[in-house]
Formats: sequence, C-alpha cells, structure tokens
Amino acid sequence: MTQTRPEARTQPARGERNGRPTKRQYVRFAFYKVDPLWRRLPVDEQADTKRDLLKTIESFNRRMLLRPYSLMGTRADAEILLWQIAESVEPFQELAAAIAATPMGAYLNLSVSLLSQTKRSIYEIRDNPDEAVERLIISPSEAKYLFVYPFVKTRPWYKLSLEERQVMMDEHIRVGRKYPAVKLNTTYSFGLDDQEFVVAFETDEPADFLDLVQELRETEASLYTLRDTPLYSCIRMGLAESLDALGGPKIAQPQTQVAEKSEAWVEVCPVEEFGDSERKVVYLNGQQIAVFNVDGKFYAISNRCSHARGPLSEGAVDAESCTVTCPWHYGRFDLKTGQTVDGVVSAPVKAYTVEIRDNMVYAGIKSNE
Repeated sequence: MTQTRPEARTQPARGERNGRPTKRQYVRFAFYKVDPLWRRLPVDEQADTKRDLLKTIESFNRRMLLRPYSLMGTRADAEILLWQIAESVEPFQELAAAIAATPMGAYLNLSVSLLSQTKRSIYEIRDNPDEAVERLIISPSEAKYLFVYPFVKTRPWYKLSLEERQVMMDEHIRVGRKYPAVKLNTTYSFGLDDQEFVVAFETDEPADFLDLVQELRETEASLYTLRDTPLYSCIRMGLAESLDALGGPKIAQPQTQVAEKSEAWVEVCPVEEFGDSERKVVYLNGQQIAVFNVDGKFYAISNRCSHARGPLSEGAVDAESCTVTCPWHYGRFDLKTGQTVDGVVSAPVKAYTVEIRDNMVYAGIKSNE
C-alpha cells in the first residue's frame, strides 16, 4: 500500500489562514482559434457574430473574473485567450456551452484548455511567509503581457525529501526575486488536467521574462522539469478589441467614447434573495466586489483586502459601526466608504454604489465617481 507523505497530510483540504478556512479558486485558460471560413463571411455577418459573442461572454462577468488576451502574431495555433477565475467549475462549463451555441461559436475551435486550482504551496517562502497563503487568491494585475504554460515535474522530484526540494526551491525563489516586474501565478492541476501545474507570468517587460526564464534554466530544480511547453505569449486587450484582432469590421468603441462611458453596473440578485446579514460576491470590470446586507441596507466594497488580498466577504461584520474585519489579518474597513478603521491595513479599498431597480440589487460605478 502506498504511504502518504507526512507533508501532504499537513496541508488543509481547502486552505487555511489563522485557523480559518479559505476557499480555493478554480482557474481556466481557454485558447481559441477561429476557422478561416469565418473570415470569408460577409462583413455584416462578421460584425453581427462578433457582437453576439461579445454579449454572451460579458453576461458571465458577474459570475467569474474574466480577462481576455490576444495571441494574434505570437502563436499559430491560438488567437484569443479567455483567462477565467471562479469559485467552482460549473461557470466554466456553462460559458463554454454558451460560446459554442453562438453563431460565431460554429467557427471557433477550442485549441487548448488548461484547468487548475489555487492551493497553498508546501514550500516555505522565507522572506514572505504570507505569500504562500496569498496564492490561494488570483488577483490579475494590469500588466500588458501574460505568458502561460503547462508544467510537469519528473517522478524523481517527488522521491526527494521535502527538505531537499525546499533547498532547490529557495534558489528558485531567489532568482525570481531578481525580477520584481514579473508577477508569478502558479496554480495546481493534479488530478484535474493532464499537467501538474499551470504557470502564468504577468509583466509589462517581456525582456525581463525572457531573462528570468533563461536564468531559471541554470537552477538545480530545472533538472527535474519534464515538460514546460507549449508556451503561450498573450497580449492583454479588451474583449471587443481581442475579437477585432481576429479580423472583420471593428466593433470596439473608440477610446474617447469608452472614456465618456465610465458608468458600469452589475446585477447582484433580486432583493428577496438577499437576506439580512448575508453577503454576495460579484464581478465588475474584472474585479471582485463584496456586497453586504446590514440591517436592510446594502453596501459594496472591493472583496480583496488592501493588505494581503484576504476575502472581505468572509469577514465579520459589525452592524453598529458598519464595518467588516478581514479574516486573514483582522484589518477593519468602513463598509460605506472603504476607508481603513483599525488593524494592520493602511490603504483603503474601493467602495461601490448600490442601487435597487425593479426589485433588483445592482452594484457599480456612477459616471461621476
């Protein structure tokens, strides 16, 4: 019978912070390529199919964090990436089915799909112990470039002791620290997909990423890499711009019009489905928002603590002071303004406007905010 390694038994099933359970996130990288036949359609039909697809994908924004990227000019086998982050796998399946059901879906080939989940690393990050826990939360930056690849270790790596692997990971981490402009997102695929990890690097400087990868090749841990290809070089764009890069007439609004149209809202749920003391999490413009019902009044702030990205939706609410306390480091925020009240936090979080329209709760940003 196969024995369980001691280090594996010490890892909580869903992650843990200060003794409190923390939900993991599911992550999916869906790479699509358009059938060349689509580019031969009449231009009006091309525009209509793009607008329909745009509307379909955007309808999922309240259920997941979704970032689009273009691969036109960087890969031959993929042309657009939808980076998706959600609390369960079901929204991924529903989005994929919805895309396939659109008129343009008949011309889209899903060339690669990488499924993974966040998880606390078993390795210590000695100069920042909290970082291992923070990786339970994927918080994409505004970086222009994203580099994604599946990653598989050799079997001999897992035969080494945890201490031996930690020494090699220390070297790996030291190299990474030399390139602060490159942000690493590592997620886990054991049992979920063919690879063991999915690695995603965000940066505004592709040259830094190139130098980082080259230097990592010289580390001892690199000897235990079985596979770290294919590598997808992606350029961040708005969804309409990413679809326009595929060809056909443009559907993206000019930037001057986008700037004027700064108001944005997302449906939360019907009022009767939002009980007192409950909280809901929705997504708006790629950001997670926590909406709270406190004694019948609704408040909305960014769901990620400004200190270490802890989930404020899981924090304790004080109705009298109208505050929420982060479950990770116990920083306290004003639910009305997002301002800090107490604890280790020094920066506020964004506050959003909440409105009730036709018995539906909306959270968002007004044009004058």
